Amino acid sequence: MSNRILSSLLVVILGVTFSCTETSPGSETSESQKSGKAKNIILLIGDGMGLSQVSSAFYFKESTPHFKRFPTVGLIRTSSTIKITDSAAGATAFSTGKKSYNGAIGVDADTVSQTTILEIASDLGWNSGVIATSSITHATPASFFAHVKSRGMAEAIAAQLVTSDVDFFAGGGLQYFNGSQDGINTIEELSKADFDINTTSLAVESLQGTRKYGFLLAEDGMPRMLDDRGDFLPNATQMALDYFSLSDSPFFIMVEGSQIDWGGHANNEDYLVSELIDFDNAIGKALDFAEKDGNTLVVVTADHETGGYTLSANDGNYDDIKGTFSTGGHSTTLIPVFAYGPGSELFGGIYENTGIFDKMMEAAGIRSAQ
Repeated sequence: MSNRILSSLLVVILGVTFSCTETSPGSETSESQKSGKAKNIILLIGDGMGLSQVSSAFYFKESTPHFKRFPTVGLIRTSSTIKITDSAAGATAFSTGKKSYNGAIGVDADTVSQTTILEIASDLGWNSGVIATSSITHATPASFFAHVKSRGMAEAIAAQLVTSDVDFFAGGGLQYFNGSQDGINTIEELSKADFDINTTSLAVESLQGTRKYGFLLAEDGMPRMLDDRGDFLPNATQMALDYFSLSDSPFFIMVEGSQIDWGGHANNEDYLVSELIDFDNAIGKALDFAEKDGNTLVVVTADHETGGYTLSANDGNYDDIKGTFSTGGHSTTLIPVFAYGPGSELFGGIYENTGIFDKMMEAAGIRSAQ
């Protein structure tokens, strides 16, 4: 587990002890419960997920959507330094609390590296993980552990994962790690950095809290749900929770339903909805853990909306819904935020996307000099 010491960023803890242990009903109340601060944070990002995408789960999922379980709902404005953001600037706003230009990964508008919430938490002794149905070097996951001027620098992003604070990762992107493009076998470097790397399946013989784990299960993005990806996203989320539960240390996890966005770009409703439902199932794993744990903040949101997706009457039939699209790109509609657990009340209202960073930091009782 990473214990990197802050050198350029001053961080203080406001009234919270991070060494508290999990409690069960009837046991002594933990320090985080007493203080109302979150011991753990699970941030789930549905890439391209606007309100209509969320709404689709209430019409097309056979069971009750997990979105319904959240007590707090808010809205964010997602513009980057221009009116319509891309995923890189959107995720960088979440990870660093800074607006930046489209394509920026963990850097501000002047390309200056900004310390991410994952790095800040790790410097305080937290464990950390990133999970995605895209390549793990893609814009959203990369923005939590890497710092490059362009999202297209996949090999450089992969190399930064080796020296990052990430303890657990799962997704695609094998082609960016095997040396086929830049001659550097990053998989070997990850192994030297004490990662157990699996390129065939989301499985380990026995999770060990003293090891780090990485799963690279596709050359680029993971297969679509329509192409039988199965339960990779909820299973990877559960595995990460099981892994981090082996330690008494707090943890931060970012989980991305990456391909909701891709279904929107393709104007393919079946693709979009199948990915949205899969993402909702991963949300269920996070909420189940948080409800049992009592010290975990769960936040669900999106970087932007994709496709201008709308749930419309099919040929004028108000009892038959058919999704329609207005664009093949992103829109700048307000995006919903759902929150559960300690500090969840902070996430109501309407605010900028950078507020996600600020509110997560406040919920955990962390102040940054950034």
